[in-house]
Amino acid sequence: MRFTYAETMVDPAYYVPLARAAEEAGYSTMVVADSVAYPKDSDATYPYTPDGNREFLENKPFVEAFVVSAAMAAVTTTLRFTPFVLKLPIRPPVLVAKQAASIAAMSGNRLGLGVGISPWPDDFDMMGVPFEHRGARMDECIDIVRGLTGSATSAVAPPLSADGYFEFHGKFYDIAPIKINPVPSEPIPILIGGHSRPALRRAAQRGDGWMHAGGDAEELGRLLDQLSVLRAEYGTREDFEVHVISLDGFTVDGVKRLEDKGVTDVIVGFRYPYTIEADTEPLDTKIAHLSRFAEKVIAKVGD
Repeated sequence: MRFTYAETMVDPAYYVPLARAAEEAGYSTMVVADSVAYPKDSDATYPYTPDGNREFLENKPFVEAFVVSAAMAAVTTTLRFTPFVLKLPIRPPVLVAKQAASIAAMSGNRLGLGVGISPWPDDFDMMGVPFEHRGARMDECIDIVRGLTGSATSAVAPPLSADGYFEFHGKFYDIAPIKINPVPSEPIPILIGGHSRPALRRAAQRGDGWMHAGGDAEELGRLLDQLSVLRAEYGTREDFEVHVISLDGFTVDGVKRLEDKGVTDVIVGFRYPYTIEADTEPLDTKIAHLSRFAEKVIAKVGD
């Protein structure tokens, strides 16, 4: 079992020391939240709060996901960084491929690319991308990022040509043969986020893993069962990653239960992020929380 540290919407100056502390404590990964901008007027809701309220996002600091990942990668040597999750179809996929490949190459293959579809039309509007057919657009984006970064591990993704050039001709994107340089020496794992049936299917068909966004144990069990069926249907690779948020992740026995269900990565955080108020928890307290968990759980799981 691997452990992922989650912290977001905090003082931007905290990320570098938190990454150092997480690496020292024995975490394998740190997830990075993604947000482009907050609309002044919107009737869209948030899918992971009880009442759908998204006002907690207003006035919260969100450093661009690739920028903060690069900053933290520069001061660590083993810690992996994974956007949780990057709103992929609102972005130009060639640019995403360039950003991801650059970070992965410079960090020694320490980027995992968590991707998802934004639930908000606002995100598409502000980026000039149609909200319609966003699922099909997402699929093409994944294939393009895979192809350009040399990460075509999925059977549905077109590979690079023998001379390293990649071309793509789809419904939404038409790309003449191009190549980017550098590319990482290993494929970038593409992890699909989302709880819907299409998201689970996309993870099984196109992904190297799935990222769970939270919920009760009963719902998680249903999602894992659905994912298992879909993985069998698509012949998903054996080293498929399953990242979950669960209360079971906070005890040694609970972690073993998750492992028995096929979970490979547990995501843990130590405060409730969906509050209107700004985070005032001191950096030293955050480091104490992540270190205490490492001593009580991470260090004992392998015993």
